[in-house]
Amino acid sequence: MAVWCKFLGLALAGAVGALCRYGLSGLVQKSISSTFPWGTLAVNVIGCFIFGFIWTLSAERLIINSEMRLFILTGFLGAFTTFSSFIFETDQIVGNGQWLLAGANVFGSLAAGLLAYMFGALLGRLL
Repeated sequence: MAVWCKFLGLALAGAVGALCRYGLSGLVQKSISSTFPWGTLAVNVIGCFIFGFIWTLSAERLIINSEMRLFILTGFLGAFTTFSSFIFETDQIVGNGQWLLAGANVFGSLAAGLLAYMFGALLGRLL
């Protein structure tokens, strides 16, 4: 595949990932009506699950080729997951003096993300 095709594929996958992140995060946040960043947490956990699933299908099952893996993991998920937003929102919570809520956001994102990744990898192995 030509280099420009890879760049175009990554750009398109990134655009779709960004739009999905924006839509899902906003939908979750609006439906819960909370100052806690549930939308970002949901996107991060779902992104970790998809990453684990796709990586396992590609690396262990050889179902997904390396070029498609590049588009999904680097393009789509690179734009879909929101750890920069996670850090910013956690800083905002800390800035409001809500240390317990900030800790819950950090622990919830990391622990749930790790579990989601592991579950995605397990599902990829079972297929």
